[in-house]
Amino acid sequence: MLHLFEHVKEECRIEQIPFDPDIQVGTMIEVPSAALCADILARKVDFFSIGTNDLIQYTIAVDRGNEKIAHLFQPFHPGVLRSLQMIVEKAHQANIPVSLCGEMASDPLCSVLLAGLGLDELSMGSQSLLQVRKILRSVSYEEAKQLADHVLEMESYLTITTYIREWMHDRFDHFTTI
Repeated sequence: MLHLFEHVKEECRIEQIPFDPDIQVGTMIEVPSAALCADILARKVDFFSIGTNDLIQYTIAVDRGNEKIAHLFQPFHPGVLRSLQMIVEKAHQANIPVSLCGEMASDPLCSVLLAGLGLDELSMGSQSLLQVRKILRSVSYEEAKQLADHVLEMESYLTITTYIREWMHDRFDHFTTI
């Protein structure tokens, strides 16, 4: 696809249509195959954006739209977290930033873990922004990294979910009922 992009840029040059020749190109990482090829993709683009809704669904093979199995849609599944870690590592090795969008980005319960995994940006709706920002400003990167490193050693989403809820509860009063 990048060859098509370069072709369009060349057409703009020929037709003297103004454009930014340094426009950045990124890619969405939404399926396991893209996550597994993150090192290859990182050499070809300027940034990554991870779409967690689809990445989670396809990584753990759970259709979040099917009400019979939607409860199995787990953002804290070890396979999901390890995929996120790998994507971030490969992007940062190539010196490109990684943003994350989807429900996971706007979930305050996920915010510290995502920071600890090294995400550079979270894209969320305005309804979540203040709470997530307040949480992230109240913990250091070292604390977030320790949390991420610890949960990456865990073997089940139930253990991870319980640990993160307790970790958040110990630091933030409003997480007592979550």
